[in-house]
Amino acid sequence: MSQLEDLKNFIDSMQPDFEKFYTRGQNAAGTRLRKDLQELRKKAQEFRNEIQQERITRKAAKSS
Repeated sequence: MSQLEDLKNFIDSMQPDFEKFYTRGQNAAGTRLRKDLQELRKKAQEFRNEIQQERITRKAAKSS
């Protein structure tokens, strides 16, 4: 469950740059947002892989 919390906290940490980009028009904040979104994508993919591994493990244990 901690990975879900990590993802939520990571998204929350993007809030200041989101506001700076969309309300104040700071282009540098947009660059940081894009970088953070790429990192979020990587974290989400790792989370997905762990979920898939858990499913495979459960299925193997169930069929044994």
